Amino acid sequence: MVLNSFFLQGSPGEQNLVQDLINEQLRMYGVEVHYMPRKYITEKTVIQEVIASKFDNAYPIEAYLNNYEGYGDQTTLLSKFGIQATNEVTLTISKDRFESYISPLSDGQDGIKIMTRPAEGDLIYFPLGDRLFEIKYVEHSQPFFQLKKNYIYTLKCELFRYENEVIDTGVGVIDDVLAGDSSSGSYGGGGGYIDSEGEGSGTKDIVAGTVASKTLTMVGLGTGAEAYTGYVADGAIRFITVTNRGGGYSLTPRVAISSAPSTGVNGIGTATMIGGVVACNLNVDPSNKSVQSVEILNPGMGYTGAPGVRFVAPPTGGAGAAGTATIGDGVVGIITITNGGSGYTVASKPLVTFTGSATVSAAATVVVSSAGTISQIRLTNSGLGYTTPPTITFANPPVTGSGSYSFNEIVTGQTSGVTARVVKWTESTRRLEVSNYTGNFDVGETIVGTASSASYELFSSAHTSADTGSGTVGGFGVNDEIEEAADGIIDFSEINPFGMP
Repeated sequence: MVLNSFFLQGSPGEQNLVQDLINEQLRMYGVEVHYMPRKYITEKTVIQEVIASKFDNAYPIEAYLNNYEGYGDQTTLLSKFGIQATNEVTLTISKDRFESYISPLSDGQDGIKIMTRPAEGDLIYFPLGDRLFEIKYVEHSQPFFQLKKNYIYTLKCELFRYENEVIDTGVGVIDDVLAGDSSSGSYGGGGGYIDSEGEGSGTKDIVAGTVASKTLTMVGLGTGAEAYTGYVADGAIRFITVTNRGGGYSLTPRVAISSAPSTGVNGIGTATMIGGVVACNLNVDPSNKSVQSVEILNPGMGYTGAPGVRFVAPPTGGAGAAGTATIGDGVVGIITITNGGSGYTVASKPLVTFTGSATVSAAATVVVSSAGTISQIRLTNSGLGYTTPPTITFANPPVTGSGSYSFNEIVTGQTSGVTARVVKWTESTRRLEVSNYTGNFDVGETIVGTASSASYELFSSAHTSADTGSGTVGGFGVNDEIEEAADGIIDFSEINPFGMP
């Protein structure tokens, strides 16, 4: 044996002494941080690309801050995407404390790949700056096998860039940190967010990432609509019956009604369409539709006989639709809207009621605008036998909604079953911003918060950043636009777009 057997150069007793001294100094001069292991929810197995991950555990552990002069590297970086924070910290933690405390607690949990040592991609919550840092590199060999053993891990970390990860550790000071660069709750440079509890001038942040999110507008307290009408004494259109739906219409055909006598007024109608009528060989293309019904905008007046009805196909094609009109005396005339109301939804159109003495009561349907108001009233039956104008009343808009959604809680659509995470809830405007959604919510369904029990009906939905509905594509995910623009420069349908084949 080459080495002197009487000198061990590191006995177990010596190694334990060094480890105990290091642990004691870390407790004396260190900072209590939280170690947050990354759990992988979805990833592409071919290239090991992470699609979705979450952080739902946070373990307090003492760490020594090596950056005694301040953050390392460049503190800010000016790029074409705006000003970005690139702060770095270097932390030293005890190898023994990690292996005996954090590793056993995380062992066997789904989604965690490495827990025998700190892993790149895991997070560190740094309380002095109220920030999250991502571990970029783990140095485990410094000092280099002192007394034949290593005692510490050196973690080189960068300010965390939020990219749709779920952060729900149950530790309040951690969970209320969510991207951005101002304490006003406004957007950050790259599309991230910050909770309204930001500190000071807004240093409580994560580097703003490209967050795929949706803004859901919920139904609040609405106001009822108002309208009035007259009546036509003789010769007006009561209703139009579709005798043949036809098919092959990619656009709605125009409804042409025969002219009334010279002293009368021509009637006006509009067609409603239906898809999926597979019996019609004109609808081989699933995007083509057939005529379902005709709604009356103006019943006209002065007809002495039932006018003819013809469906004029648009330039894109369609044929075969036919219908007949029925006339009568004492029918409802043109309806004028005096107040469109508010808070209505397309999914729950209000019932329209005509009150007045008549042989047959009129019936109508409404068109709800994107602003939640009634923009048009269409007669499906103009009634019969009115001698005075009827009174029009509308069912009240839905008044469904209570409570306040909580930050980071899970909300669920009661009809679609879609789930999402709450990013921001603005009660005054009934705007709910969500991320990590599993699909598309249905307009008109009730969305309920798991923790807060807040419940509101969905009026409309809009993407805050470009995505395909999966909740995993960021604001700069404009691949389709780039590809379409590139096609105008180089035609890749050629065998060799750069020269001769």
